[in-house]
Amino acid sequence: MTNTATSIIEIINYQPEHQPWLEKLNRDWIEKYFWMEPIDFEVLQKPEVHILKPGGTIFMGVYNKEIAGTAAVKFVKDGVYEFTKMAVDEKFQGKKIGKAIAEAAIDWCKKNGALKIILYSNTKLETAITMYRKLGFVEIPVDGPYKRSDIKMELSLTNQL
Repeated sequence: MTNTATSIIEIINYQPEHQPWLEKLNRDWIEKYFWMEPIDFEVLQKPEVHILKPGGTIFMGVYNKEIAGTAAVKFVKDGVYEFTKMAVDEKFQGKKIGKAIAEAAIDWCKKNGALKIILYSNTKLETAITMYRKLGFVEIPVDGPYKRSDIKMELSLTNQL
């Protein structure tokens, strides 16, 4: 939990009642910049099936007791997790909520035996890419399930254990 003089950011674990928030927060940014792909609908409407059951987790960022952001960590294979479905409501952007969620997700990955974390994004999302780079992610060749992705990044955890 981050505490400042004027606000509190709390990172909580996803509960089934958060599904509408997970979907809305992600749809808002995807539809603003791109388009919803079939995989988006599937994952956002059935996160238990696509993220939680296979061994991942979802975090919700709460700002002054309001749900402000979210991010999922999807199990890819032993030692590898993917950051996915990260979104912060526009009215809360610039308050370090995305960074707090990402740091919680990185810590969770370390505790769950991750050797690396990957993510797919788009260079149009400059603020997000800058944040990922500050967290230690580096660009690697793109090979992913999303048509909108033009960048793939990776964070090695082997030297951080």
